[in-house]
Amino acid sequence: QVQLQASGGGLAQTGGSLRLSCVASGFTFSSYAIGWFRQAPGKEREFVGAIAWNGGSTYYEGSVKGRFTISRDNGKNTAYLQMNALKPDDTAVYYCAARRGTGWATRAYDYDFYGQGTQVTVSS
Repeated sequence: QVQLQASGGGLAQTGGSLRLSCVASGFTFSSYAIGWFRQAPGKEREFVGAIAWNGGSTYYEGSVKGRFTISRDNGKNTAYLQMNALKPDDTAVYYCAARRGTGWATRAYDYDFYGQGTQVTVSS
């Protein structure tokens, strides 16, 4: 059974930091790129960033570039999203997703598996 579980969300102040984790099971984690998405109330799910299957490269959406960092530990079947310099606009439910394929994918439907999200709330 494929599972992706995001955790680590919570309440942060503007300028603060949070680190999200995404633990995977039920598939060969090291063969999949991992993407992070977020969805704020009343808005569509949007791409945050992604990391290649081997952790060798990353790609970020413009508004988080320089503030967010994605990493992974294939030995632990876990990916991470380090979020620094948080802003109220970062408030959303954050999801991780897995995709087997080449190239970067920024559309939610390009991913094979999705996990349950974790709420991030940034207060002003």
